Order: sequence, then C-alpha cells, then structure tokens
Amino acid sequence: MRVALGLSYFGAPYQGWQSQPSAQTVQDQLELALEGVAGHTVRVSCAGRTDAGVHACLQVVHFDPMATRKMQSWVRGTNANLPRDIAVQWAVAVSDDFHSRSSALSRRYVYLLKQSAVRPGLEMGRVGWSFRPLDFDRLRAAADLLLGEHDFSAFRASQCQALSPIKNMLRLDIARFPQSDCCYYRFDFEANAFLHHMIRNIMGCLLMVGDGRCDTDWLRHVMVSKSRQLAAPTFSADGLYFLGPRYAPHWGIPDKDHGFHWLLA
Repeated sequence: MRVALGLSYFGAPYQGWQSQPSAQTVQDQLELALEGVAGHTVRVSCAGRTDAGVHACLQVVHFDPMATRKMQSWVRGTNANLPRDIAVQWAVAVSDDFHSRSSALSRRYVYLLKQSAVRPGLEMGRVGWSFRPLDFDRLRAAADLLLGEHDFSAFRASQCQALSPIKNMLRLDIARFPQSDCCYYRFDFEANAFLHHMIRNIMGCLLMVGDGRCDTDWLRHVMVSKSRQLAAPTFSADGLYFLGPRYAPHWGIPDKDHGFHWLLA
C-alpha cells in the first residue's frame, strides 16, 4: 500500500525540507516520527522541497510502508512523535502509480509581506518586511511581465538542480490590506514548477520596482538577460508559505489542510 500524507509546518527552526546530516530538517523529523508508527525505516518523497525558513500549509508526501495501519493511525501516531511545529493533517491510501512530485499539475505559494517603517515583532519569522513604501500599480505591472512561459534563469539559484529553467507562471496575484500605520501585501504564485529560490528572487525584483528603485523596463531586461547577477538579491524566506500542489481529481488528494490555510486562501 502507498500512503499519501498532507502536513503543515513552521519552517523557521529547520534547515529546509531535504534530509541533511544534521537531521534538523522537516524530512528528517517526519521520517523519524513515521518510523515510530511503522516499526521500520521509512523514506518519503515530497511534492516540493522548501528552503530553510520557508513554511508549508500543505506539503504532500508519499511513502510505501511494510506495516498495515489505519489512516488515522498514520495521522495521530505520527503527530505524537513530531515536534509541535510540524503536524500531519490527513492520510489517504493511494495507488502505486501516484507520486507526490511527478503527479502534481502545479504548485502554489503565497508570500506575506509587511510594509512598515519599523520591523515586525510579533510576526517575526512569519512575514517578510519592507520599510520602503510600495506602489501597488507598479507592483502589478511588474508581476504581469512574469505571467506565462518564460526562461526564469535570472531568478534561479546557482545550486538549482532543475533540468530546465523554462517554467509556466500560471498565476501571480497581489492583494493589498492597508492598516492605520502599515500595510500588508499578499503575493499568490502558481506555476507548473519552480526553480530553487525562484520566488524569493522574484520578490526581491518586484519590490525594487514597487518602491521606485527600478522600473518595469529594468525587470524586462533582467528576464531577457537570463543573468542572475543582474537581478535583485534573494529576499527573506520569512513570509513564504507553500500552499501545496494541485492534482487531478482522480487521485483523491485533499487540496487544503485543517489549519492556517483559511487565513491564506
């Protein structure tokens, strides 16, 4: 039997998703917790590897246990062994040809940003921060340049292992929520796949246009150049959330978690 799990986590304390010798990653913590339920070593595959400090509302993984357990046992038993900032939300039995990564049609992320004269306190680690005022129309015009299929080499980290830099940006929406002394922004990204650091590198460029340091022609030039050296520095991971993958309905995979997703949806 192949089992798919949906989990959420707060990424600030971890060195990203992928297993490392330090064992201070989400994958290491999850596999250790699953081992306690299965009674044997478990290896999982995920829908999208998140960087250090990036959070997930719905990470989807699959694994092939030798032990037979009820789906609820995979949820409650695993959660009993996990740190408090990582939690399995659901478990479903899937066919052997389901793969959490290759079966995904697209992947969704949200970046939450606070624009304020002073840095966040309570929201530290949960939102990005810009102390410069932002122009919504400039942000929107810059975001529109990124829609569609492009070579995103200019936003690709040097460590990226993707076979191709050509990705299809299906959605890049921006919402603005003014407050009395600050403003919150929500950036919604959806693409068939993402490159390593792609969203954080795009965020750095969007903000340089939004705060007036550069114009949209600069961003267009960056894209055409395919040069990472011409783009903005990689932006903070603090406000980045993996909303989860989309799958074809026949797989029967839930597309939401049971927690923080309502605030981001």
